[in-house]
Amino acid sequence: MQVSMKRKAVLTLSNGSWLEGKLIGAPLVSSGELVFTTAMVGYNETLSDPSFFGQILIFSYPLIGNYGVPPMSGMDTVPGLESDKIHASAVIMTQDSVTAYHWNTITTVDEWLKQHGVPGIIGIDTRELIHKVRDSNKLLGIITPENSEGSRILHPKLSDFNHSNFFDPSTYEVTPLVSTPTKKIIGKGKTRIGLIDCGVKWNIIRNLLRMECEIELLPSDTDLSKIDCQGWVISNGPGDPQNTGDLKSKIFKLYKETRPILGICMGNQIMGLAAGATTERLIHGHRGHNQPVYMFGTNKAFMTSQNHGYVVSKQTLPEEWKPWFINVNDGSIEGIAHIEKPFWGVQFHPEAAGGPCDTRWIFDDFIKAVQRGQK
Repeated sequence: MQVSMKRKAVLTLSNGSWLEGKLIGAPLVSSGELVFTTAMVGYNETLSDPSFFGQILIFSYPLIGNYGVPPMSGMDTVPGLESDKIHASAVIMTQDSVTAYHWNTITTVDEWLKQHGVPGIIGIDTRELIHKVRDSNKLLGIITPENSEGSRILHPKLSDFNHSNFFDPSTYEVTPLVSTPTKKIIGKGKTRIGLIDCGVKWNIIRNLLRMECEIELLPSDTDLSKIDCQGWVISNGPGDPQNTGDLKSKIFKLYKETRPILGICMGNQIMGLAAGATTERLIHGHRGHNQPVYMFGTNKAFMTSQNHGYVVSKQTLPEEWKPWFINVNDGSIEGIAHIEKPFWGVQFHPEAAGGPCDTRWIFDDFIKAVQRGQK
């Protein structure tokens, strides 16, 4: 009964087809690139992940929201959120949970979406839609609610964008839109890490704090030559890695030094570009909590949390670099490493949130390398 009383909403696809469902969230028009995740839990972390900026996120799992949304109280928030807002353009699910049960719940997904001005659709065949996404190299969409009350504003700098058109985040330099506008010092410790914010997830920060690091969170356009740190972390982020301004040239200059570097997701791709490799768009992106990878040259395998549509092209890695991890399913590169210097990148998320913590040891090994360099 509650579903039937909701407004209608139409999803128009860039291939000319359309689907009709019911509105949840804000009654606003919104557009973006259609992507899907196979994760069954972690919708709070996923929707608040800046890497989904400009994307319409489809949940393949049929019921989302039964444990609600935790409180959002800034950088010191309890685990369960990865930023202070929802970054996805919109959300699509088979059915949302109209009630939520959890000790830390303050609201439902529907109400959370409304609070952040994000529309969503329920009641459509998400299996059919996901097949459309998989059959397309890139599928864009527009969500139009019945009697809409305006348009979703992804960022103040995009306020003039007309959402009656298809928004494609890969054609924009979106990194500055999700990066911190100012430098920030987080935590206290003897190990000082320069964290280049391309759209960082909070659990990356939590893991560095767990290792008693002092973090300098840096805008993506920072002059890195003026930063005093013992090691670098390049964060995850949205968009096409080749559309990130001069960041790759700044990272290339860091390669002339020996301070350890760890790149995560987008950070891994930027490290590859800085090394002289190229990146390519995957036919089927990796988004979910059940992606198996193995360490190159070994029989060690790990389950990982992933969210990316681009990878470093294996055949373009220069001689001084090697693959570090490989995706078991499609053979794509899931990590790179320098053959001599302490430079590593991983395409998956060792911080998880949500997902398995099999590879959290990567943070531990990275910080140990930083500390060895301090002696």
